[in-house]
Amino acid sequence: MTKDFRRCVSCRKVALRSEFWRVVKCHPSDRIEIDSDDTFRQGRSVYLCPTTECLQLAQKKNRLGKSLKSQVSQEIYQALGFRL
Repeated sequence: MTKDFRRCVSCRKVALRSEFWRVVKCHPSDRIEIDSDDTFRQGRSVYLCPTTECLQLAQKKNRLGKSLKSQVSQEIYQALGFRL
C-alpha cells in the first residue's frame, strides 16, 4: 500500500494529501474551486497547508495562480481564510 504524499505550494512541506487544502482548476470549465472532502473535482490542482502563514504567503506571491496557470479570485482566498 503506497501513501499519497503531496507538497504545499507555499512552504514546500511534504505530507499526506489529507493534511492539505486542495484548490482545483476544474476541467473543462477552467473555474477555480476548493475541493471538499465529500467531492473530488478533476483538473489541475495545488495543495496548501491549512495555516495562516501558508495562506498569506501564497496570496502575497500569487503561488496558487502561478501553479494553476490562471487568475485566482479574492473570494477563493477569503473562503480558505474562513476555513482556518
